[in-house]
Amino acid sequence: MRGFLTQIAAGFALALTGIAPTVSAQEAAGGWSLAIHGGAGTIARENMSAEEDAAYRASLQAALDAGAKVLAEGGEALDAVEAVILLLEDDPRFNAGRGAVFTWEGGHELDASIMDGRDRDAGAVAGVTTVRHPISLARKVMTDSPHVMLAGKGAETFAAEHDLELVPADWFGTDFRREALERMKARELSALDVDAKFGTVGAVALDRNGNLAAGTSTGGMTGKRWNRIGDAPVIGAGTYADNRSCAVSATGWGEYFIRVGVAHEICTRLRIEGELLKDAEAQSAAASGATHFISNTFRLRQAIVDEVLAEVAELGGDGGVIVATPDGATIFSFNTPGMYRARANSLGLQEVAIYGDE
Repeated sequence: MRGFLTQIAAGFALALTGIAPTVSAQEAAGGWSLAIHGGAGTIARENMSAEEDAAYRASLQAALDAGAKVLAEGGEALDAVEAVILLLEDDPRFNAGRGAVFTWEGGHELDASIMDGRDRDAGAVAGVTTVRHPISLARKVMTDSPHVMLAGKGAETFAAEHDLELVPADWFGTDFRREALERMKARELSALDVDAKFGTVGAVALDRNGNLAAGTSTGGMTGKRWNRIGDAPVIGAGTYADNRSCAVSATGWGEYFIRVGVAHEICTRLRIEGELLKDAEAQSAAASGATHFISNTFRLRQAIVDEVLAEVAELGGDGGVIVATPDGATIFSFNTPGMYRARANSLGLQEVAIYGDE
C-alpha cells in the first residue's frame, strides 16, 4: 500500500499540471463543508415515481439545510452532524428512528454512533427500542459517560436518567416497513430481498474552526434476529472522525463493513496519503525551486476511498460512504446503483443526488 501511494504522490509532484483541487487549503481556511446520506442500494429511476423522487430530494435538502445553517453560523461540526440526523431520524422515508425496519419479532432495535475528530472521542448505542433520537443518546454517551458504547436496557436506562425523549415502541412503525417484514416471512425471503436499499442515515462535517465530526444512525436490517448489530454503531466500521485525515459515515451490508473496518481504513489511508504528498511537495520544491506546489489531490483521495469500497465488494458486500477532509473536500463513494446523498460548503456548493449517474 505504501509503495502504491508513494508512486501516486510522486506522479502528482512531477505533473504540476496547474489543476487546482476542488477546494484548496487556502479557500477552506475558515470555511465549512457538509455531506449527508440516507442509505445506498438498488435505487433506480425506473423504480421511482416523480413524486417519490421529489419527496426524497426535499427530505435530503431539508436535512442538508439544517446542518449547513449550524456551520454557516459558526457552530461546531458535532452540532451540524446531530442536526442533520435528528431530521432524518424523524423522517419515515429513511430506515432510522421513525420508519426503522421491523425485527423478526415485530419490534425495532435502533443503533447510532457519533465521533469528534478533535480528540477522537466517541459515543455509540445499540439495540435501543424507545429512544426517539438514538443519535442524541450516542452523543450523550460520549459527553456524559466514561464509555463509548451502551446497549439494550442499559442504554435505555441511561437515556431516561439524562432526560432524553422516550416514545412508545410503536411510534417507530410504518405500514411500508411492516409490509416488508410480512413479505419476508410469507415468501421466506432474506433481508436483502425485501430491502431495496440499506437504510442508514449519516453526516460528516468540517466546521469553521477546522474540526471534523461524523455520525450514523440506523434501524438495521428487516427481520433481523438475535439482537443483530451492524456497522452503524461500531466506531471504525460505520463511523470515524480524525482531524488528521477525515470523517466518514457508512451505509451498507454491515457485516462486511465491520470486517474491513471501512471508516477507520479510509481515514488511515488518507492520513498516509497526506503525509506522502507533503513529502512529495517538499521534494518537488527543492528540486525545481518552485515557490508553490499545486496538485489535484481530490482525484487521489477519491481513488483511495473507492479502493476500500472495492475490498468490501471483493468479500461480497456492498454499500457506500461519505467522507469529509480537513481542507473542505467532500467525497461520495458507493458500489450500488444509487445512494441518497447531498452536500454543501461555504463556497456555495449545493448538491442533492440519488442515482449513480448523477
